[in-house]
Amino acid sequence: MSTLVLGVGNPILADDGIGIKVAQRLKKERPELEVIETSEAALAMLDIICRTDCDKIIIVDSIKVGQGEPGELYRFELEDLKPAKDFSSTHGVDIATVVELGQRLDCGVPRDISIYAVEIQDNTTFSEGCTKKVEDKIPFIAKQIIEKEKL
Repeated sequence: MSTLVLGVGNPILADDGIGIKVAQRLKKERPELEVIETSEAALAMLDIICRTDCDKIIIVDSIKVGQGEPGELYRFELEDLKPAKDFSSTHGVDIATVVELGQRLDCGVPRDISIYAVEIQDNTTFSEGCTKKVEDKIPFIAKQIIEKEKL
């Protein structure tokens, strides 16, 4: 079974780049994984997830819930997320909506998709590095994903 790790984020906005950094760490731990790093969002993600050559996608991104500790890892299944039914801008399209659209278009979206979100502290400061609290958790986050996904 082939697995694609999709690290999502903005690598120059402090913690917002955590998805990319975790994806890089997963590649280091498991070199056989295919890893794509992207700053794309919304409908632009459709080109990435509509792949006929992988069985599973693991998406890693940031989240700012504000109730968890920086570096805390949340796991979601597509069923946990509700696709948008009405949106006024293509930029506001979320991952659940992109996946549903890809499935409706029958463009090769894998059925097995896991979504991981890392609680962040700062996504507004221009910096190529994460805050210390988030950066220090990267090895632990990668280990958690490897264990949960049986990679």
